[in-house]
Amino acid sequence: MISFRSVLTLLTLGTLISNGLLSSAFCAKKEDRPNIIFILTDDQRADAMGCMGNPIIETPELDKLASEGHLFKNTFCTTAICMTSRANFILGQYERRHHITSFRTPMTEEQFDITFPVQLRKAGYYTGLVGKWGIGNDMPTQYYDDFRGYPGQGEYYPKGKKDQPGEHQTAKLAQIAANFISEVPEDKPFCLQIYTKAAHCQDQDVEDQFPADVKYDSLYADTALPRPELLNDKYFQALPDFLQNSESRVRWYRRFDTPQKWEKSVKDYYRLVKGIDDLLGTVRQQLADSGQAENTVIIFSSDHGFYLGERGLAGKWFMHEESIRIPLIVYDPRQTVAERGKTYEEMALSIDVSPTIMQLAGVTIPDVVQGKSLIPLIQGKQTSWRDEFLYEHRFEHPGIPKSEGVRTQDWKYVRYTDIDPVHEELYNLQRDPLETRNLANDANYQDQLETMRSKWKQLSNDLQ
Repeated sequence: MISFRSVLTLLTLGTLISNGLLSSAFCAKKEDRPNIIFILTDDQRADAMGCMGNPIIETPELDKLASEGHLFKNTFCTTAICMTSRANFILGQYERRHHITSFRTPMTEEQFDITFPVQLRKAGYYTGLVGKWGIGNDMPTQYYDDFRGYPGQGEYYPKGKKDQPGEHQTAKLAQIAANFISEVPEDKPFCLQIYTKAAHCQDQDVEDQFPADVKYDSLYADTALPRPELLNDKYFQALPDFLQNSESRVRWYRRFDTPQKWEKSVKDYYRLVKGIDDLLGTVRQQLADSGQAENTVIIFSSDHGFYLGERGLAGKWFMHEESIRIPLIVYDPRQTVAERGKTYEEMALSIDVSPTIMQLAGVTIPDVVQGKSLIPLIQGKQTSWRDEFLYEHRFEHPGIPKSEGVRTQDWKYVRYTDIDPVHEELYNLQRDPLETRNLANDANYQDQLETMRSKWKQLSNDLQ
């Protein structure tokens, strides 16, 4: 017989949960809450996966994860630079709200409190991070149960040059992640962030810009790479002067300024992604070996895209699709086979990952989070969804002009905010998906320009 005190306790807990004062995760058994692994790569553009239509790159593990899970084909970062985008992911907020705009700016204690790892830890999760932290100089060890991250960019090889197989940083991260999975406490669900340096290039002016693991040296050796249309020099010549003379052009000379250098760089970039793919395979094998595969959700994404020489540019930063489109896969093995294996055209954003993870864990999403949980879409529920988003890049650098803009399903508006006079661009993405014809000064499109300009003003104000 249930006592009056037990009934009262249950009613009280139910009231707290319904009012958002206590996470349902506190009341759930370990087996009722999934383990969660979030893999965040670096500089991996959306089409650097076979499942996104790339006919050359070999990513069998990512393709398998997508076929067994949910592939979001229209996913974007809201700021294309490392530290800011990583803050966007972990906070679920835009740059203009969290103000982490430089490499040295750390998150405050109040900001950490709303991150998904801290929220999940409070709810009883065992939390860990391995790999590149990338936000501020101080390592946030106090906010994790097991923090194995490192500051800065790190090195692909411990001696700074290629060594024997297995010495590559990505391979080491895979083993560290596997060790974490094998060592987690049995009485708690876990949340693990795996943050790779790959497929980030070497920013120094060195010959080996993308030093992949030596075991992939023969991969793509006999492959002829098709040259994209946007490598044509006429697209560089069409850029405004301030982009032609930007940091993006400086780095283009290091990586892509001859056909031979372009081919080597792209193949090496693809080889770095192959290391990421193998890391995923190692993680999934460890989950299977430890009996945790059926209760572990895996989310895969990257901090931003990357120019592979298109428009005569390198790096990221600007609002072209090559720079802002990112991969996103959500895999939940607890769903039936019929519920999985879906693709989505809806606009997903980097800021959506944090609320998605919190909802998976049964944690109340803080009101200051600006992203939207993807769970309603994944569950096939009718839900109101965005059809536009704000892009912003406010990093201070003499060679990287600041930019903001709005992307809708059909249009893109770009505004370089520190150029005098302000430089604007307008593209019809349905008719001009490569963004080759700027309509901002076309008399026939002034109404559309004003509409997009108004959207930018409104979103800029609303998302503070």
